[in-house]
Amino acid sequence: MNSLSIRKFGMAVGTAWAILYLGCAIFMLFAGSSGTIAFFNTLLHGLDVSSIIRTEIPLSEFFIGIVASFILGWLTGAIVAWVYNFSLRSNHNG
Repeated sequence: MNSLSIRKFGMAVGTAWAILYLGCAIFMLFAGSSGTIAFFNTLLHGLDVSSIIRTEIPLSEFFIGIVASFILGWLTGAIVAWVYNFSLRSNHNG
């Protein structure tokens, strides 16, 4: 089996995570408050999110959020690739 590039896999997951964040923000922009609440109530198996949803997010928070999402995604991808590569080494030795 081939090992994964930690940097490339981290980049792929980070980029995907940032795109999902952007998609969520666009959805919230067009769906409005009631549409956003209905969507997340359905997505979270009926959990009522009406008291915690904010649909008016300042642009600065949006940019911080998308950067933070990318970083968290990159770290998640890098950790998954590292664990995967580590497990390959363990299989060859045992």
